[in-house]
Amino acid sequence: MQRIGSTVVVAVLVALSLAVPHAASAAETAEAASAAEPSAANAPADVVAREARIVGDSQRTRFVMDMSAAVDVSVFVLDEPDRVVIDLPRVTFALPEGAGAKGKGLASAFRYGMISAGKSRIVLDVSAPVSVDKSFVLPAAGDQPAKLVVDMVPTTREKFAEAVRTYRANEKAVVGAAVTPPAAPQADGRLRIVIDPGHGGIDSGAIAKSGTMEKDIVLAFAQLLRDKLAASGRYDVSMTRDDDTFISLGGRVAFARARHADLFVSIHADSFFGADVRGATVYTLSEKASDQMAARIAESENKSDILAGVAITEDTDEVSDILIDLARRETKNFAVVFARNMIKELKPKVRLFKRAHQEAGFMVLKAPDVPSALVELGYLSNPDDEKLLKSEEWRQTTADAMKGAIDDYFRMKLAQTTGSVAPATASP
Repeated sequence: MQRIGSTVVVAVLVALSLAVPHAASAAETAEAASAAEPSAANAPADVVAREARIVGDSQRTRFVMDMSAAVDVSVFVLDEPDRVVIDLPRVTFALPEGAGAKGKGLASAFRYGMISAGKSRIVLDVSAPVSVDKSFVLPAAGDQPAKLVVDMVPTTREKFAEAVRTYRANEKAVVGAAVTPPAAPQADGRLRIVIDPGHGGIDSGAIAKSGTMEKDIVLAFAQLLRDKLAASGRYDVSMTRDDDTFISLGGRVAFARARHADLFVSIHADSFFGADVRGATVYTLSEKASDQMAARIAESENKSDILAGVAITEDTDEVSDILIDLARRETKNFAVVFARNMIKELKPKVRLFKRAHQEAGFMVLKAPDVPSALVELGYLSNPDDEKLLKSEEWRQTTADAMKGAIDDYFRMKLAQTTGSVAPATASP
């Protein structure tokens, strides 16, 4: 890993897993802690990036970004797939539309965005193992902007793997410090709900032909749903993100578990190969996907961490405790009940996909103790769905239906656990 200046590198679709997930790593715990605090991502940024380019060939490739001022950066590499990652302080990216879609030489493409509060990230996809030969920042001079420069040259697979191991060792050292997890909510009788707007920051999610980004659509909808739930006074509602910040899949799960959530709802608006695919879908977790489409959607969503330049670790923890297994099974049953109830509430008001309840292996659905579901509001690859997703009337109607489903789910759950039935309350 290369460093410039004093910068230190710090390198939740939810349901239940049939296999117990790994315990939250130190990095995920730290991320859950930061997500629970007010984000600084809306603070004004002094540094603006206005242009970026890739030049060179297969023997030497240079990435250059023009910025309004020099910043400290850290550069490192990751594998599976091969990437060069550049971390820098919060930057406002004002790059031309389509920037990063095409590469040159050793770099096939790049993407950029917020990775956490106060931190931005650039990820370069590389076609073969590379070594970062040089990385530096030139200060602004006269009418010339500051320039971030990263030079890449070919290297062997062995040397590339060693560089990845070095970065991961350093990352563990950085995040191994004591971290204060987010405080559990006070026991005031309110049910705890975590709403998870998918993607964010450097991970845009699906992008419509018009340029509409999934991360923006789902954040606006999640905020609307949160406000409707909170207004009832019955729920303590938290969001995994409340701005354009990236949260890893493990970080989203860790956040829900740290909040001791009674329900976790992840909001998405994906795309698919066929433009005729449209309608809302509710997913719960299963090791076996309902069909090929469900498997492809899960595979796409599970790439979120890779796209953001997050180092992927193996799930190595195995727990074979009968009590844990029973708890996991109960949680999954509740998640399926919630999904079916959601479909019942949505059906009279919102267009649904022909198989509205699906199952697949979403990584973000692996909390063993939090009933969870992922709701695909629609598909940005379908022009009609895109119009609805941007319609205020449709969003209000859909959010009201989802709130009604959540109300009914908890009334049902209360009746099962206490033998009593809470009075129904009309959704606004």
